[in-house]
Amino acid sequence: MARYTGPTTRLSRRFNTPLFGATKAFERRPYPPGQHGPKLRRKLSEYAVGLNEKQKLRYIYGLLERQFRKTFETAKRERGVTGERFLQLLETRLDSTIYLLGFAKSRAAARQLVGHGHIRVNGHKVDISSYAVQVGDEIEVRNAAASRQLVTKNLEENRARAVPGWLALNAEAFKAVVNRLPTREEMVPEVNEQLIVEFYSRF
Repeated sequence: MARYTGPTTRLSRRFNTPLFGATKAFERRPYPPGQHGPKLRRKLSEYAVGLNEKQKLRYIYGLLERQFRKTFETAKRERGVTGERFLQLLETRLDSTIYLLGFAKSRAAARQLVGHGHIRVNGHKVDISSYAVQVGDEIEVRNAAASRQLVTKNLEENRARAVPGWLALNAEAFKAVVNRLPTREEMVPEVNEQLIVEFYSRF
């Protein structure tokens, strides 16, 4: 599947958010990239503010525009608050769930873990990163030495990162259960999803 492969720190500096995880480069230069970055004070239009918010969220989850927009359209058709439902659909993608459990260091690494067949859902191998996990689903790492060795290393490195309350992790058994859908407070705090809803409503 297509994915973004361009510069990461530059984008994080552009949006003033560590989109791809904390990096020392972003910490050293937390201002926009380019020659005039440190002194740049540009007033953005309403359209540009919405576009930036949309792009920021898209890069956080590592999606290209077509799939991102398709997910939004799905959220719009469903019951509930569109913006919150949109975030839930993104957060409950299998690759994102694997990242939140600490099985991978980043969402990009989680996507690779899923794509390489290391993950099982309800006893069946699932290698589609966009697979939507449901309440009650049991997620586990394949019972193979290479798979579990890789995940063990990641769990140790991600020990400081708390697993959200909507997921129940059994690290010793390399398993987790989806207890419920995430609430707004448990999802990406860096984004104003209402701006994205308003941005897409223009078209």
